[in-house]
Amino acid sequence: MLPDVPAPALRLGLDPDALRSNWQALDRMSGNARAGAAVKADGYGLGARAVVPILHAAGCHDFFVAHWSEAQALLDVAAPGSISVLHGPLTDADVAFAVASGATPVINSLEQARRWVAGGGGRCHLMVDTGMNRLGLPLTELGDESVAALEVDVLLSHLVSAEEDVASNGVQRDRWGQARAAVRHQRGSLANSAGIALGSDYHGDLTRPGIAIYGGVPRTELAGVIRQVVQPQAAILQVRDVTAGETIGYNATFTATEPMRVGTIALGYADGYLRCWSGRGRFHANGQVLPVLGRVSMDMTVIDLSGAPSLREGDWVTADYALPEASAETGLSQYELLTVLGHRFAR
Repeated sequence: MLPDVPAPALRLGLDPDALRSNWQALDRMSGNARAGAAVKADGYGLGARAVVPILHAAGCHDFFVAHWSEAQALLDVAAPGSISVLHGPLTDADVAFAVASGATPVINSLEQARRWVAGGGGRCHLMVDTGMNRLGLPLTELGDESVAALEVDVLLSHLVSAEEDVASNGVQRDRWGQARAAVRHQRGSLANSAGIALGSDYHGDLTRPGIAIYGGVPRTELAGVIRQVVQPQAAILQVRDVTAGETIGYNATFTATEPMRVGTIALGYADGYLRCWSGRGRFHANGQVLPVLGRVSMDMTVIDLSGAPSLREGDWVTADYALPEASAETGLSQYELLTVLGHRFAR
């Protein structure tokens, strides 16, 4: 019999207090509305099965995923009626699963509306397109008899540019208001993380924060309010000394100008620590800053240990990965920085 699988040399340090604090701050900023949580893409890369119980304990009762498979994975950690599937019922099998499980579909088209009603579906949500031109019914279709046949709980729309102060925000708010007047429903929802900061006119009854729950800061109003939640950590695989004139990594993009002590860590672009961190990323341990040297490889990255003589093979180092700063450094969006983190991290 094989022994237990060894612990991976990668882990995501997740701060549950910061996660809880971020959601509670967004819930307060939502005013009279209640904050839900987008937990799609495996909880924005943090692990939805870990995230949902923490948020539920904090007071969150509305969770949004994209795929039906994501809903299925959460049925034993969240009440089925609290899980909503944004992509809606694409097939009769989706309808059957929703009816049996209690997960709530977000209806995005007249075809989905007819499929849901024909399959015996009851409570649902309805997405209205107010300018994204992605998913959702246009305003011109809201008078269709198939829409009137729906039992709509939440009437949703989605802001295009909530991170910016642009005229389209007000246009979408007004169109959403028109949709609310045209369709019978229980609750309205428009604002994402950035939309919450736009003010009460955008809140409706339910807000749907995502990135800010996990440490992202999409608008300056959230700076100082949102705390960092996750820190990628990697074990040192090997320590070596290099002499002046030696190069490090693929294509010899770094040349040592003096004797150096360096470490190879078990983290690379296959894990979501992408090549854009080459020569600019930083790790830390024991109060020491450990710069990335040369190119990030698929499974490994080399860091400077010259100022940290106590670090040895098997020790752990932590990446500088605060989302606003990391986004400015790499050009990646804060969303990408989280969702690219790979499956080899222990969560």
